[in-house]
Amino acid sequence: MSERVIDSTDFHFPKQEAVYHGKVRDVYDMGESLLFVASDRYSAFDRNLALVPHKGEILTATSKWWFEQTAPIIKNHIIDYPDPNVARGKKYKVVPIEMVVRGFITGVTNTSLWHTYSEGQRDYGDFTLPDGLNKNDPLPHPVLTPTTKFEKHDRNLTPSEAVAEGLVDAAIWEKLQKVAVELFTFGQKVAAEKGLILVDTKYEFGTDDAGNIVLIDEIHTQDSSRYWLSESYQASLAAGKEPDNYDKEFLRIWYKERFDPYVDADQAPEVPANVIEELKNRYVYVYEQLTGQKFVPTDDAINPLERIETNVLKALERS
Repeated sequence: MSERVIDSTDFHFPKQEAVYHGKVRDVYDMGESLLFVASDRYSAFDRNLALVPHKGEILTATSKWWFEQTAPIIKNHIIDYPDPNVARGKKYKVVPIEMVVRGFITGVTNTSLWHTYSEGQRDYGDFTLPDGLNKNDPLPHPVLTPTTKFEKHDRNLTPSEAVAEGLVDAAIWEKLQKVAVELFTFGQKVAAEKGLILVDTKYEFGTDDAGNIVLIDEIHTQDSSRYWLSESYQASLAAGKEPDNYDKEFLRIWYKERFDPYVDADQAPEVPANVIEELKNRYVYVYEQLTGQKFVPTDDAINPLERIETNVLKALERS
């Protein structure tokens, strides 16, 4: 039997108030909590391009592990995990900024640090980059390049712009900046111990009624972060080749080599099955390297939507 995939979901849970279909996850508003249902959709260049079997499970499991590791650094929103594809989190007031932290200069999207640098930008508000950097070089220290969250297309921001536009006040910004760098530094250290390089990532935060910041959404997944293999990085850099990408960048590069995603909007090529399988295997590799646990996918003979609905309903009954 072929591997099942989860595309969009359309559940109607008791006391459900609304549902938001995101690029990868469908978020169900349950009043005081949110249900994050991770699909198997692969999204890049502001569109959904493919389906990757068990991707949602892998990302949920990876994020769960990282939330547990980083709990001493900052409180997170997680209540429980009713299903391998589902995280339930407490609802907070969302800070409308994605805190992007980078340890290397890389990327192929129009908002990537390498793209803006290669176009001539050097001043990024809180930091300035020198001339002469090459793609995939390490930065002297982690840098923050925040973007907007709720706009149709992500927009790069400087810290002063984020405050001036009223997206966040200066006091909250200082807290966000401090904890984002602390989380990233910790993540890089842990990844290095597992033979991986945490290249960059994004964090999302909320605030409680007292104004305390809380980590929400996901953390250090293969979709929200770049991971390279430590053992081959230097050789790839010396040879002028792309590092071994073990994250969504693997498929982003495959696409970028075959069409212009910002021009040929309706001409995305179909991804061969072996490329999809390789991407899935790379996601699994990162999870297993980090956690030291074997990834065991759910049974493909069971309808995943029925399984999710049953498990969520049981969890709702218990709460």
